[in-house]
Amino acid sequence: MSRSSDPDMPTTAACVPTRTAAYRRRQPERTLLYRTVQTHLATWLERHHDAPGRSAPALIEREFRRYLECGILANGFARARCADCGHDFVVAYSCKGRGMCPSCTTRRMVETAAHLVDHVIPHLPVRQWVLSVPKRLRYYLQHDPKVQNLALHIFMSAIEQALRRSSPGAGPDARCGAVVFIHRFGALLNEHLHFHCVVLEGVFSGGEDGQAVFHPATDLHAPAFDQVQSAVRRRLLKALTRRGVLEEEEAQDMLNWQHGGGFSVDGEVRIEAKDRKGLERLLRYCARPAFALERLREIDAEHLVYASVKPGPGGSVSQILTPLQLLDRLAALIPPPRLHRHRYYGVLAPNSSQRQAVTALAADPAADKPKPPESNEQDALAISKAVRYTWAMLIARIYEVFPLICPKCGGEMKIIAFINEKDVVQKILKHLGVPTEPPKLAKARDPPLWELQASGIEEFDPMVQVMPDYEFDQRIVW
Repeated sequence: MSRSSDPDMPTTAACVPTRTAAYRRRQPERTLLYRTVQTHLATWLERHHDAPGRSAPALIEREFRRYLECGILANGFARARCADCGHDFVVAYSCKGRGMCPSCTTRRMVETAAHLVDHVIPHLPVRQWVLSVPKRLRYYLQHDPKVQNLALHIFMSAIEQALRRSSPGAGPDARCGAVVFIHRFGALLNEHLHFHCVVLEGVFSGGEDGQAVFHPATDLHAPAFDQVQSAVRRRLLKALTRRGVLEEEEAQDMLNWQHGGGFSVDGEVRIEAKDRKGLERLLRYCARPAFALERLREIDAEHLVYASVKPGPGGSVSQILTPLQLLDRLAALIPPPRLHRHRYYGVLAPNSSQRQAVTALAADPAADKPKPPESNEQDALAISKAVRYTWAMLIARIYEVFPLICPKCGGEMKIIAFINEKDVVQKILKHLGVPTEPPKLAKARDPPLWELQASGIEEFDPMVQVMPDYEFDQRIVW
């Protein structure tokens, strides 16, 4: 919860008077990720500041420090109270981070999916299209926004052409509608930029009365996916050659590679028009954060394991990381500021003349909702901007329970105060038996002995870690 709007996401909540449950706040300080960041952040920052020509960007350091404040009651909280019986509880503030905080990135994922289902995507069948490019090109997509935009434009253009060919009655000017999610991460916290596109299964053309006419697509199977993949491969390599990113010989060699040349286009996932819950699950998957807390476990103080949900050729795949390596990977996956993580394309684009007509189809056709009077422009404007969700609505959306129901009497609870003054915060927390001070950041540790010797420093502590007498392979083969 920010200091002015939504409280933090709880783990359990109450639903109705006959099904009550006590509110239990999340405790991030007890999680493995929090302990790792708290213990090793200062060391990680010192290593970056000491490296020649390197330093941790201010954005990265700010994200880590804000995460350490997220969900900690000692930094302030909101108070909810039942007007009937007087029962109350406190809710810690959240950091609203975009990069690594599991709670805030999950909240952002759920809110994005809810907004798209309720206000943007009409009641029509949709298909997920996924594009992955060869490793030879991933660096340019990851670090050059112009190359990234070029690849995305080529991919969406190829999809739109495939939909026109498969949609009877569609003209050459018919447009598709899509929401594009840009993933910058792989299953093991590695840098891997690829695209997940939720595309309406058909195209729209303008009608005589100014309304959008939908032409559903048929016969979209493996051959159509292969055509899109071939088109993207050919056009992207040609465009990169013109821009000087690739040499002509390199592009020709990549065109001759077997098995698609490293390009992968998948379009097997399809959601029917009536399956709105399935659509929301798909959108949550597309909007998911890079890091999942439940996939991280600890072997010992210096070795962590991050597991992948996707099995490899030999079974499950896991990555063994030191705490500093984990911070390196999390820092690399924090998105740059003022950069959209999903975009709208075609008739759903902000500048499309058909966007208003298409998004109006997102309303539930079974619901008979009265329209606001045309004369009341303020009410109409308020309804059009009502796209944000409170924390309680998101809790109810995920767990199917509503947290602002009193577990004692079933009455309605309301947020009555935001406590920010340090003296008042400490007084209340002392009464509740909760620590009144936030967890302290551990001090930076000295580097190992062999790093000091390699740096040319003559004076070093003989009690620090010594270099092993022999090298050995620390990788585990599952």
